[in-house]
Amino acid sequence: MSVAQQIVDRHTHLLIGNYGKQPAVFTRGNGSTLWDADGKSYIDLFAGFGGTILGHAHPDLVKAIHLQSQMLWHVGNQFYTEPQVRLAEAIRQASFDGRGFFCHSGAEAAEAAIKLARISGGPNRKKIVSMHKGFHGRTLGALSATSGPAQHGFDPLVPDFIHVPFDDLNALDAVMDEQTAAVIMEPIQSEGGMNVPSPQYVAGVRALCDQTGAALILDEVWTGVGRTGKFFGHQHIGVTPDIMTMGKALGGGIPVGGIWAVPERASFFKPGTHGSTLGGNPICAAVSAEVFNVINRDNLLARAVEGGQHITRFMQSSRHASKMADIRGRGMFIGVQLNTPDATALLRRCLELGLVINVTQKNVIRICPALTISTAQLQQGLELLDKALENI
Repeated sequence: MSVAQQIVDRHTHLLIGNYGKQPAVFTRGNGSTLWDADGKSYIDLFAGFGGTILGHAHPDLVKAIHLQSQMLWHVGNQFYTEPQVRLAEAIRQASFDGRGFFCHSGAEAAEAAIKLARISGGPNRKKIVSMHKGFHGRTLGALSATSGPAQHGFDPLVPDFIHVPFDDLNALDAVMDEQTAAVIMEPIQSEGGMNVPSPQYVAGVRALCDQTGAALILDEVWTGVGRTGKFFGHQHIGVTPDIMTMGKALGGGIPVGGIWAVPERASFFKPGTHGSTLGGNPICAAVSAEVFNVINRDNLLARAVEGGQHITRFMQSSRHASKMADIRGRGMFIGVQLNTPDATALLRRCLELGLVINVTQKNVIRICPALTISTAQLQQGLELLDKALENI
């Protein structure tokens, strides 16, 4: 029995089977290369659901972990720690004037944002409006804002959540009123199929929130921290949210989540209203602050734009371009929708060839490598994907 199979067997007997596993046991990573338990190498074009934005074992992040781990691990949020301040300063420099709260994941960030929208809106504002095919997490409040199969089996959900069609301003206008606490949406829907709204739509959402007094929550868990070629997805269209949620790339692969809110909203979170035991602990905060430093120093926002253009050009000129219904996204956050209704078998074929990608909505390939991937390795990975498409 192989080492990999031994690990799979141990996993099967000990862990809950709530993930659709692929037949690979990864033991090591460097940059955009992964190795499995049997020594086979893979090109990583998915970056752990976008989390490893700087690749695996980036030396600056390793150094940040090492240095902070020798100083202070965790004391609790009743005390001040300097790494949290550094991280907040980095976010403000990269976004807008605001105040931050740190947790462990994007779902927790969504929960915090929903709570902040309701408490800052006053006692008569409870309604949260979100979009069809939106995804905000699997905790109960975030799940209530999420539409689709993820909700099935978990009724009753949190009340006063309404879903409207994405990129349809009239549908949103019809449900907005003085009882609306917030609208929550993604700048680009990831799980929903890599759907990009029109700039006019997002501007219209902002205007409706302003007119009704509702908070605009932008879920930047996927689109944040450089993925789209700007630090945050909303910066492409010049719309500033009242609250934004963050996760995934925020920690560079370390579990970090958080919200960033305009001061007039943030002030409603007072002692006792919300918290997180390990949120923003010094090691996680030090690593997260270093992610921003590296992106700035190495001009990786421009690299995200160049990489996204490379991916799009390659797919458009692919010998299998006729199998593609659409190519969409921004920066190194690209979705390729295939004509076939179900392309999930592509995942297994890519692994056989030594490539890690992802498929959402059964027929949309998600390509979102680390911003540090070289052009040569990106090209090599795309060529493997092109080969895998022969079987679709």
